[in-house]
Order: sequence, then structure tokens, then C-alpha cells
Amino acid sequence: MAYAVACAAAAVILLAGGVSYFVLNGLRGLGSSHAIGNGPKSTDGATNILLIGLDSRKDQNGDPLPKAVLRQLHAGSARGVNEEGVGGYNTNTLILLHVPDDGGRATAFSIPRDDYVEYADAVGPQQRGKIKEAYGVTKAFTEEKLQARGETGRHRLEHDGREAARKATISTVRRLVGVPIDHFAEVNLAGFYDLATTLGGVDVCLKHPVRDHYSGADFPAGRQHLNGSEALAFVRQRHGLANGDLDRTHRQQAFLAAVAHKLKQDGIFGDLGRMRGLYKVAQKDVVIDSGWDVLAFAQQAKSLTGGNVEFHTLPIEGFDTINQQSVNLVNPGKIRAMVHDTLDPPKHTPVPAASDVGGAAKATVDVLNGGARAGLAAQVAGALSQDGYTTGQVGNAAPRARTSVRYGGSSRAAGKKIARMFGVKAVADPSLPAGTVRIVLGPAADVPSVTSSGEHRPAPAATLPTTGAQGGAVQGGGIPCVD
Repeated sequence: MAYAVACAAAAVILLAGGVSYFVLNGLRGLGSSHAIGNGPKSTDGATNILLIGLDSRKDQNGDPLPKAVLRQLHAGSARGVNEEGVGGYNTNTLILLHVPDDGGRATAFSIPRDDYVEYADAVGPQQRGKIKEAYGVTKAFTEEKLQARGETGRHRLEHDGREAARKATISTVRRLVGVPIDHFAEVNLAGFYDLATTLGGVDVCLKHPVRDHYSGADFPAGRQHLNGSEALAFVRQRHGLANGDLDRTHRQQAFLAAVAHKLKQDGIFGDLGRMRGLYKVAQKDVVIDSGWDVLAFAQQAKSLTGGNVEFHTLPIEGFDTINQQSVNLVNPGKIRAMVHDTLDPPKHTPVPAASDVGGAAKATVDVLNGGARAGLAAQVAGALSQDGYTTGQVGNAAPRARTSVRYGGSSRAAGKKIARMFGVKAVADPSLPAGTVRIVLGPAADVPSVTSSGEHRPAPAATLPTTGAQGGAVQGGGIPCVD
């Protein structure tokens, strides 16, 4: 189910610039979670936010949502199964939102919920599975451990279980995308409905008419206004769509673009009364990390208020059945390279031949594998040795999101020449011996080729798909039309 996209919409509403100091100051009370931990943080002034949409028919205390709310949400089973038991604690929406430090265009990456990945910080024996299940698996095993130690308080079990689940989800996504996660926001099923209703509904656009009794979606083609219940059906539908979950991901992205557009067009940020209504929704339905200074972030997030956001869907390699579950196969190295190169495109420039950089080929070169395919370090070292470099240490290093090149004293020319082969910038490292260059290969690295003139061609940037089921970025700033 995809209704958990509400978390992203809530982040747009609650954290964008232009909101009154009074309202934003009240948001400090939302920071109740410590699950973000002491993991790596961005150092370039940008902010990366993980938006977690929880597929749960329960509130933050673990109590069932009112049945009247569930009926409005079309959230029950088509076969009449008890509504409270449907959905569990899957994170059916995971969106990484990157907001640059200069307030420019934000970039969002949707992570398909069925991606089969390795879990990080998960509790229990299951260490691999669908990315959406890291939350629920960890929550269940955490509660079992607490009960075995004598804990019986239902709300305490719920709180501690969710905190462990959030930590596992954040760490798992961080490992998959290869960039720091600075903050997170989580919202459940009810939050979506409350948000859309408080906004007075949202305009969307469909390329084709749809009708789906599972989600309750029954809409004509074209632009139309949806109330809270209809908006939920719009982002939940996957049956009857050519690309299933991937098309539903584009629905989520289009909804977020529409929300941002509405906020700007309706002047909601200047309406204190309407902002108070949104704040009440946030108090009830949204959880953010305790270290998030939303007042400071509001000054940075100008792009969100203007709808200047571009939404991408991370690629999958295909489909398979593992442990009797249909899953998406993914290439984590490719994903890390794509995310990194989308946020920080490498600048490729022509590289002079060795004869043009006097003495460059006399350096000793260490080549370490920090996430590239197995055996690539040896291949790169071999290629460089043929170009006149002395082979130094060849082995493995801690995973890196992108290839790095550092050089010791007297090897600046060699460092710069080698760095250009990989489309990166060489950095001086006084800890390296004189005459040494050290390469740590990232996921997108490849063996540099040599032209007949002796010049090296750098590897191309890793780019996100623009066609096919998961391709085609959804642009903010208006009402995008989707399938």
C-alpha cells in the first residue's frame, strides 16, 4: 500500500520556508525519536531526509485506528479480513529527499518497496529481504526480546519496537543509497487522510481513466480535484496499472508535486489559521528525529515551497521469487553510483598523455576496491602499470560512494592525471609517502581505456533511467499528468 506517501507531503508542509515563527517553533515538540543515531551526516551543507510511510492501521501508541477512519480510507481487505490486521508494519513508501544548501532544486529518490536488499542494524535472524520489511521484522524481534526479559507494558513494547525498527530502516536505506541520512520523518496511514482533508483536497492529473475496486480508485482521465479519501485511492492503486508498483510510485511523486503546488498557489504559508490545522495533523500523525532543528531547515528549504523538486525512481534489474515472495532484484553498487552522480555530477575533461605531464608516470600507485566489482582493483593496477606507473598496494577498502584519488608529496601531477581518468578531483594527503598516489574505487569505477594518442578516457557518469517502467523523472512546480 502506498498511502504512506503522506510523510513526504507532511515534510513539505511542515518544513518549508515562509511559515510563521510561531507555528514552526511549535514543531520542535515533534522530535521524539532518537533512531537516527550517530551515523554519518552530510558535510557539504546539504540535508538528506528519509521520508518513511508506514503501512499500519494503528496509531503511534499501537492502538487501532477508529473504524470510521478505516472506512474512509478504503483500507480494508477486499475479502473482508479484519482491517486492523491488514498491512502490518511495512514501510511501503521510502523517499530520500535531498535539499541543497543553497535552497536550489531539491531531488527526491523513491525506493521501490519490494527491492530485495541486505538489512543493516536489523534485530533477529533475518538479514535479507524486501526493504519494506526491515521495519516490521525488526519491530517484532525487538518486542520478543523485551518480553523475554520481562517487559509487559504494551505501550513500552510498541515504543521500543518502533525505535529499533526506525533505526534498521534508516541504516538499511543508508547502505543501499550510499549517502548520509541527516533526518527522517515518519507518518502512518491515517496521516495521509488527515493531511489531504486538512488541505481541502488536491488536484491531480491522469493520462487514462482508471477503475480499481481494491483501492477504490474510480477516476476519469484528465485533471481533477480529489478529496482526502479519493486522494488515498489515487496513490494506493496498483492493480490495473501497466507497471504495477512502479506506476504507483509515480502516482506518489505526482501527488507530492501537486501538494507543493497547492501550498504555493493557495497561499497557505501565509494563512496562520490553516497552518495551525496542519500543525495539529503533524502532532497526531508525524514522528521526526529529535535532532532536527526545523527552524534552521526552513531557511534552507525554499525549493520545497516553490515546488522546485525533481522526483526519480531508483532502478531495478528485474524480478525474481525468493522464499516464495516476488521481489525486485537490484544492484546496490549501481544505485549508489547513480544517486551520488545525480547529486554531484562528475566533471569530465580531456586528459593529457603521460608525456605532457612530466614525471607523472613515475609515481607508485595503490589501488583499493571500495565498492567496485570484484577483481577490478587488480585490473586497474595492471592498466596503470602498462602506462608506466609502479604498482603499490592492491586490495580492499571500506565501501565508498564514489572513487577517490589522493596523492602524497611530489606526486601532484600523477594524482591529477589519474583522477581525471575517473572523472574526480585529486586531493593532497600528507599522510601518504612522497611519490605515492592512492585510488579507492567506488561502485561506478571501471578500467580506464587508452586511446591511440595515449590519452585516457574517463568512465561516464552513472545516470538514472529516463525511459521504461521506472524511468522518467516527475517534475514539481505544477500538476504532472501520470498513468
